[in-house]
Amino acid sequence: MARSPLKHKPLTEISIPIAPEAEDAISVAFEDLFGQTPSFYVDEKTKRTTAKIYIDRKQWTLTLQKSLSSRLAVLRDCGFRFGRIKVQILRAENWAESWKKHFKPIQVGDALLIKPSWSKLKPKKKQQVVVLDPGLSFGTGQHATTSFCLEQIVKCRRAGEKQSFLDIGTGSGILAIAAAKTGYSPVQAFDFDPESIRVSRENVAKNDVEKFVRPTRQDLTKLPLQSKLKFDLVCANLIYDLLLQESERITNRVKPGGSLVLAGILKTQFDVVQAAFKKRGFKLSKTKKEKEWQSGFFISLVQ
Repeated sequence: MARSPLKHKPLTEISIPIAPEAEDAISVAFEDLFGQTPSFYVDEKTKRTTAKIYIDRKQWTLTLQKSLSSRLAVLRDCGFRFGRIKVQILRAENWAESWKKHFKPIQVGDALLIKPSWSKLKPKKKQQVVVLDPGLSFGTGQHATTSFCLEQIVKCRRAGEKQSFLDIGTGSGILAIAAAKTGYSPVQAFDFDPESIRVSRENVAKNDVEKFVRPTRQDLTKLPLQSKLKFDLVCANLIYDLLLQESERITNRVKPGGSLVLAGILKTQFDVVQAAFKKRGFKLSKTKKEKEWQSGFFISLVQ
């Protein structure tokens, strides 16, 4: 399995305290400047969100520093709130140890245990285990929107029945792996970001589900509007603009009577998203609010 060369070198950690509604804007800015999206860490005590990214020390040039400062200045003018940029050098082993303090196992009922490789927690009887370590720009399912998707994957699974699953914007591959582990078949997953595909394929291999799912690189906006292949359950953990823009493509991949999970939505945006998908024949069945986020479980009214 390929490993990131950054893990064997001292790293530059760049962190910025942000307001939750700025996550999408920061992700785009970091992707443009650094070629990777940040991890978002929420401090359990202060509840404050921090965006973090790790790069090779040689990458952190004066030109890049000025570019980041300029980009943040533009975003501030647009109303986004940020704290001061903090930069520090970490030895690779210190980076790894720092994540061990923050990433703990999470359990999704009695069906699923998500844990990092260093955790010694044993699964319950019949509980499936997904092993995911935080990468340089991918976490382990701790985010509120991801946890909601995991809950719906478990709740929708009907033992003894064949059910298919599609993960749109797979990221680390956590949802597709969880679906494969809990018995969905076939399982498909895709993402536009090539780094996501590399990481998700590594995680698929680590969890021994390569026979069931192989993430592919695809651009949702360029897929055929109609799809002959439809799924019992579709998860789309995407940014607000993309959910609205591509609502037809997303819903056309859900089987008649099937289910759709939408996440990655701020509470202030949710009503607009709900209305857009209602027009596509989807009824909101369940919703969950956590911090600044709101996710929804929708059922297709088309039979």
